[in-house]
Amino acid sequence: MGRCIMLICLFVALLATLVQGQRTRVGFYSRTCPTAESIVKSTVDTHFKSNPAVAAGLLRMHFHDCFVQGCDASILIDGSNTEKTALPNLGLKGFEVIDDAKTQLEAACPGIVSCADILALAARDSVVLTGGRSWRVPTGRRDGRVSLVSDTANLPGFTDSIDKQKQKFAEKGLNAQDLVALVGGHTIGTTACQFFNYRLYNASGNGSDPTINASFLPQLQALCPQNGDGTKRVALDTGSVNKFDVSFFSNLRNGRGILESDQKLWTDASTRTLVQRFMGVRGLAALKFNVEFGKSMVKMSNIGVKTGSDGEIRKKCSVIN
Repeated sequence: MGRCIMLICLFVALLATLVQGQRTRVGFYSRTCPTAESIVKSTVDTHFKSNPAVAAGLLRMHFHDCFVQGCDASILIDGSNTEKTALPNLGLKGFEVIDDAKTQLEAACPGIVSCADILALAARDSVVLTGGRSWRVPTGRRDGRVSLVSDTANLPGFTDSIDKQKQKFAEKGLNAQDLVALVGGHTIGTTACQFFNYRLYNASGNGSDPTINASFLPQLQALCPQNGDGTKRVALDTGSVNKFDVSFFSNLRNGRGILESDQKLWTDASTRTLVQRFMGVRGLAALKFNVEFGKSMVKMSNIGVKTGSDGEIRKKCSVIN
């Protein structure tokens, strides 16, 4: 009996080891490509210096990738019917950064580092470059071979209710705290007028959206005139577009959220208390936000990952091998 129990324990331990081996882990490339993370970091840094907007683009790109087919770099694939062509992805910036990093990594470590891992690392490095706190990124993802515009239909949308947002996040294993923290990534970057100008002039047939601060409304209307250029970009975090900080949450409290889905984080009582955690004493609030954001990013970056023999390591990020 004792021998059987011991064998069972050994089997369970072996099974746990095998399962763990199929997961991402920090330092995955420490032996096969020890310069991988430094190459990605220096590449992001170089592009950021010439165009700070790539930071928000890379962060958003990673988010949009993970919510469709999992974190498998399917958003990077070129084609007439791929994820990249979906409306929510048309304004993304930074594809050239990933391509540049991949070219350098293929020269240093051919066929080793996945595009999915490059994107996850680049998102972290982008946050750090804009003033956020770093976190340890688990790596070991492999790249997917499928990228369809139709699969982007379940991306969180700018008109989604809080219940709908919670549902979409829950389907990916993320809770309400993850929702608020990750949407806080809107502290950097911009959005197009076409995604919120309906709030300025004819919200629900009653004129402007009443949740918009009355003194802020004319500013938004000046930036996005009625029947104006819908592609014009506007900061998601007014007054702090390139700084990873907590002012985004204060803007929500003050009725200065740009996207309807963002502003609802404050108007809905179930998420308002979570938003309030990232407000108050600025230093402490910033620390809380940075810590929670890093934790949520790690959780998100493990959605539907391909490891082991699944997927592939693309030679070029925009093309399936």
